[in-house]
Amino acid sequence: MERYQVGILGGGPGGYVCALRAAQLGLSVVLVEGERLGGTCLNRGCIPTKALVKSADLWREMKRAEEFGLAAGEMSFNFNKVMERKDQVVDTLVSGVEQLMKAAGIRVVSGWGEFKEPGFIEATTEAGKEKIPVDNVVLATGSVPFRLPIPGANLPGVLTSDEILLETDLPQSIVIIGGGVIGLEFASIYHTFGVKVTVVEMLPTLLGNIDEEIPKRLTPILKKAGLELMTKTALKEIRRENNSFTVKVEDVKGAAKEITADKVLIAAGRKPNVRGIDIEGLELKTERGALVVNARMETNIKHVYAIGDVVGGIMLAHVASSEGMVVAENIAGHDVEMNYNAIPSAIFTHPEIATVGKTEQELKAAGVPYQVSKFPFSANGKALSLGETIGTVKILADDRGIIVGGAIMGPQASSLIQELVVAVAKGINAEELAHMVHAHPTLPEAVMEAAHGIGGKPLHLA
Repeated sequence: MERYQVGILGGGPGGYVCALRAAQLGLSVVLVEGERLGGTCLNRGCIPTKALVKSADLWREMKRAEEFGLAAGEMSFNFNKVMERKDQVVDTLVSGVEQLMKAAGIRVVSGWGEFKEPGFIEATTEAGKEKIPVDNVVLATGSVPFRLPIPGANLPGVLTSDEILLETDLPQSIVIIGGGVIGLEFASIYHTFGVKVTVVEMLPTLLGNIDEEIPKRLTPILKKAGLELMTKTALKEIRRENNSFTVKVEDVKGAAKEITADKVLIAAGRKPNVRGIDIEGLELKTERGALVVNARMETNIKHVYAIGDVVGGIMLAHVASSEGMVVAENIAGHDVEMNYNAIPSAIFTHPEIATVGKTEQELKAAGVPYQVSKFPFSANGKALSLGETIGTVKILADDRGIIVGGAIMGPQASSLIQELVVAVAKGINAEELAHMVHAHPTLPEAVMEAAHGIGGKPLHLA
């Protein structure tokens, strides 16, 4: 029986990237995956939703054609075709990951994996059970949608973020429970295609974990576009009545309201997936349902690592991938620690949102002296030519001018944030960034202008 140096449970962006990096470093690798390679991100998250966002963006642009001096004939869309394209994008990328694994010489076992004793992982496949000896175990089992313990939350037709991606017909109305990243991305997609959207959020604001100025700016934009947003509102009950649902909610003052909709999406977040891991028997340390690891991604058991959503924290695909590379490096004999100081986050609403580093409320709470500068896209030439002038670039710096955080709301925010990621990661002074030559006319000039505002003043802002 062949013994592998690395055994990985889960083939998502944490697991498969860990496998690839380990193989690059000359380690023998086996990976067990119960579904398709790519995990939630590729199959039921980041990628399929972005494919839908692209279709929604194009539809929004088509409806604005006259603003750009263009005339189009009768316009329509086929949502079934939109979903088919989403599936094609996913299939192409899954196939690509499969080819990468094959080329790297990684053994991929298609079956449900279990970890019951150190030194072995088990896989249940169509051929039966297989016990695979491994020197090091990497737990990369991801997360699953969180189901609220509310009457009716498990009714047939009440969808999770996984299930809604299987829908091929557009409802006339939908209630989305959760005003976080997942809820607002689906709200933006469905609203663009003409669905009446109501978002119910228990917290005082949408997107409660980012720089508080962004949701304050975003909320009136979404309301003006026609979305109904209910914050400080808790879900109490879901009832199915004929072909629709009645959603009972209650605001912070105790006032109850019932909303009728064709569909309900529960987008209240995700929780670590520990299926197949014998936590009690192995005495694995956990906290709030997540596996506890140190900066090297080691659990409390020697030669057992954990990465990605199963360790809680920042549940993002690129974080899982970075953690996977840290593990591979450490197994190969290096001494590497995971650094969470400059983790970018992108939210694909309209307008887009992206953040990195410290938020203003975090700096205030810590009593740390800081400087802030903002530059609106309405003063950026490229944004004006694109017809995308809503939004702003916000940069936070310490009292020396070192950039410690930033938030962008506006066109291509998900790409623009990377300049600030480098700045935060490398401790770049805002003055240095401001004096780096930026091509004209481009959107990154808005980042440069905001940098000028730290300890100074933007050039193109009266």
